[in-house]
Amino acid sequence: MKAALYATSFPLRRQLDDGLARMGIDLDESQRERLLQYVALLEKWNKVYNLTAVREPDRMVDLHLLDSLSILPHLAGLASMIDVGTGGGLPGIPLAVANPTLRVTMLDSISKKTAFVRQTIGELRLKNADVITSRVEDFVPDSLFDAVISRAFAELKDFVDSAGRLCADEGVLLAMKGVHPHDEIGRLPVGYVVAAVVALNVPGVESQRHLVVIKKN
Repeated sequence: MKAALYATSFPLRRQLDDGLARMGIDLDESQRERLLQYVALLEKWNKVYNLTAVREPDRMVDLHLLDSLSILPHLAGLASMIDVGTGGGLPGIPLAVANPTLRVTMLDSISKKTAFVRQTIGELRLKNADVITSRVEDFVPDSLFDAVISRAFAELKDFVDSAGRLCADEGVLLAMKGVHPHDEIGRLPVGYVVAAVVALNVPGVESQRHLVVIKKN
């Protein structure tokens, strides 16, 4: 990160460091700087491309970076993931920064959003990430993914119906949700089962956050 950017983001760095410490996530200096650089890029591009409703960098740290990284432990040992409906690269970009051994594919149908993600991948020098402009229904991967992830996607049934085919048989579908989606779970299609619903504690985020872990039955 450039010195000027680092200096202006010092309060954000302290906020990020505190959040990571409270979540038990250990990242090196380069990873932390890349996360803050991502926030700077998101704030800059957001003024033109309307990538997120969150405008303030300090809120981006909590609501975007830390929220995305809250599912990092559930990706341990996996080789590949696809972030369906990635928008501005969430949770894909933070996860790619935090786990360089994980191959991260980000998918979105809106070209201005994937253009931003592509630019970000280049500026952050992420060798383990790529982005694809496509509707999820039309995307045909070269190989299936260990994890298929959605953040603020549609209902669980719609997520599974459209993206379940991208998941390897022994893989997982991970749906990041707000309140516990009891009713949505009851509408899951045949052939899928909820393995767990995990309450996520995200520093700085007061609203409820849950991760729904779905497997093929």
